[in-house]
Amino acid sequence: MPLRDQKIGFLGGGAMAEALITGLLRSGLVEPASVYASDISAARQEYLEQKFGIKTADNSSVVSAADIVVLAVKPQAISGLLEEIAPAARPELTVVSVVAGISTDFIEGFFKAPVPVVRVMPNTPCLVGEGASALSPGKFCSQPNMDKALAILKASGQAVVVDESMMDCVTGLSGSAPAYMYLIMEGFIDGAVRLGLSRDVARVLTAQTMLGSAKMVLETGEHPAKLKDMVTTPGGTTIAGLYALEEGALRSVLMKAVAEAALRSSQLAPGKNSKT
Repeated sequence: MPLRDQKIGFLGGGAMAEALITGLLRSGLVEPASVYASDISAARQEYLEQKFGIKTADNSSVVSAADIVVLAVKPQAISGLLEEIAPAARPELTVVSVVAGISTDFIEGFFKAPVPVVRVMPNTPCLVGEGASALSPGKFCSQPNMDKALAILKASGQAVVVDESMMDCVTGLSGSAPAYMYLIMEGFIDGAVRLGLSRDVARVLTAQTMLGSAKMVLETGEHPAKLKDMVTTPGGTTIAGLYALEEGALRSVLMKAVAEAALRSSQLAPGKNSKT
């Protein structure tokens, strides 16, 4: 029970923080009284208090009260936040950063003490308990620190540990991929509507098909290509559809999407081209 008796503070109360808080409370790993949050918007803080029954405060107060601090702000705001909280940081604190493109070295550089930092890339399906997250330890990070971070992420889905050099790739893949999936789903739905199916029915069939296909990959452990071949009979409907997808270079376009998003992630650190 890595989170037993731990107080968890979220600096930044946006969609990702809300998703992680939802998972933590839904799983029962922590009680609302053990969760703190801050946000630049007073209205957002009030919303989080009312929805979850958690406590809100300013950034430094949250850091002082918490055993685990989750950095959940935009990349362009991270330097100012770290400067603000640095005096309250201490070696026994575990800092978990979900800020895209920001390295553990960059965060550690703001603290005078050797504060453990875990870099995390979650995604928005954490909100419904089906997140896909990757974690990387900083140089002061021990296994207990990693266990705490893993417990937070696994409360909202699946989590894996990767080398930090791969985190921009993870950002381009699972971090951004929900948007790709929604775009693909929209295309399937529109295709069915074009042929006369109602939009509501098309939405349910498309979403459940994508969910079921993903579950097949995870539960069977089979390569997607093998599962694809199981559906594809000679001269049948599926191979006709696959031919159309190959003509449109679908796989190449998806590979480019991951690469472009990963490149953008590498540019988000302060001092680089940091438009969002």
